Amino acid sequence: MFITFEGTEGSGKTTVLREITKRLQEGRYITTREPGGVPIAEAIRSVILDERSTMMDEWTEAYLYTAARRQHLIERVIPALNEGKVVLCDRFIDSSLAYQGYARGLGIDTVESINRIVIGTYMPDVTIYFDVPPEVGLQRIFKNRSDEVNRFDQESLNFHKKVYEGYTKVRERFPERIRTVDASQSIERVIEEVWKIVEDAIRPLNHS
Repeated sequence: MFITFEGTEGSGKTTVLREITKRLQEGRYITTREPGGVPIAEAIRSVILDERSTMMDEWTEAYLYTAARRQHLIERVIPALNEGKVVLCDRFIDSSLAYQGYARGLGIDTVESINRIVIGTYMPDVTIYFDVPPEVGLQRIFKNRSDEVNRFDQESLNFHKKVYEGYTKVRERFPERIRTVDASQSIERVIEEVWKIVEDAIRPLNHS
């Protein structure tokens, strides 16, 4: 099973995924992230998110994400799935659709088509979307985030509002797959709601 976590900057998905991981049985699950998860993809990540990469073209950005996704998929995700493991991933194709497809203006259909080439049939079984207003997310980043503050964190509020709108479009496109959690609640409440979604998703596997 392939479960992905999605959301705008500062939505709390990475923190929640870290907490969910603590509750999972070792050996049957792996957690990973995009872009990254394997050395080549992590190297691409460093280029994409570098605050100095301000001159990066929208298409360059989109294809770098796609390249990182391909390498991560074939090197880490697919092998784990073939071993019967559950993969929980921080971001996947929906991020590209919302950020590059909608917010950057490349077109959701266009970005989806170039991603479909590299991911084939490997779409998530369940996606958990962390819904939080962009203003709140950005406040969290600059107040609380202890990890990287990246190039996207420096974008204008208008850009982040477009990303939020983009995720709305993506959720409308894949309603059967995407589960929405109100991420403006307390972190404890969000963790419990996400844990219930994950538990419900993996329950059939635990009884098989």
